[in-house]
Amino acid sequence: MVLAGVDAGGGDRLALAVLVQYRMATTEQVHLVCSPGVRIEQTRRRLVKLRGEGLVDRVTLPQAGRTRVWFPTQYGVQVASQWPELRGRRASRTVSDRTAVRLRVGHGLTVTETGLAFLQDARTRGDVCRPLDWIPEVHHPLGGGEAVIPDALLFYRRGREGGEGVMLRAFVEVDRATMGPERLAAKLGAYARLHSYTPQPIGRRPSPAAVQELGREEWRRSYPLFPRVLFVLDGTGPHGVATRIDALRAAATQPAVAAFLRDVPVLAAPLADVLHHGPSDAVWHPIHGSGQRVGWMHDRHP
Repeated sequence: MVLAGVDAGGGDRLALAVLVQYRMATTEQVHLVCSPGVRIEQTRRRLVKLRGEGLVDRVTLPQAGRTRVWFPTQYGVQVASQWPELRGRRASRTVSDRTAVRLRVGHGLTVTETGLAFLQDARTRGDVCRPLDWIPEVHHPLGGGEAVIPDALLFYRRGREGGEGVMLRAFVEVDRATMGPERLAAKLGAYARLHSYTPQPIGRRPSPAAVQELGREEWRRSYPLFPRVLFVLDGTGPHGVATRIDALRAAATQPAVAAFLRDVPVLAAPLADVLHHGPSDAVWHPIHGSGQRVGWMHDRHP
């Protein structure tokens, strides 16, 4: 029996799942991600209720008009991690730490704002991109204890629900100009290594089936095609953006990176343009090939 007019925890569940997966969000961001069709007061009441149940907490930013930033508690992470929609997700060790949230709030909220831009754009276009299709900090091993951990992994399906469509995936790096252009560009080399990384057998001689499996690149265990790579640039003016794009293009001349770029589109765009025009608009600078700006969903082979 289903009672009419009863939420049955669906809205609460989505709000908690989003905070566990996104790490942090303002009240407005939670509202726009989860329930843009209702009044924001309903979202505020929902967050207060979840806080009263010990599932989420908040910090207040005095320098930003006393903006409230919400994050999951350790109990909230424990509860949500049992749900099928979050199975296999690794929450950060500091996701529930108030001090860590406060110190990471600039980058964390910018990553959330970037994900929200893709989500809203999909809604406008009639494409399929749900709140939990934006997954921050997915761990991709490179061996030897190293890994590539993009700021977010995006799943996006062109076309309406139930119809024919094309599935797209993207690794998203959000750069707030807190590191030099060369360090940013070095990430291209890491993605090129991930593209070619094949695990090596350890210990006893593996079976023929295991040898065949180990002979495949690690990323193929998770993706049918290597996700495109999107650099979203913030924290600097037009000159700084141009400098960072130039650094990425300089890194693209390295042989390993050049080979990677022949298979995988890598694009960069200012966050201001992504937010103002929408990520599907021609705001992205290809790192390899033509200098003409494109939408992020352009053909895989520029």
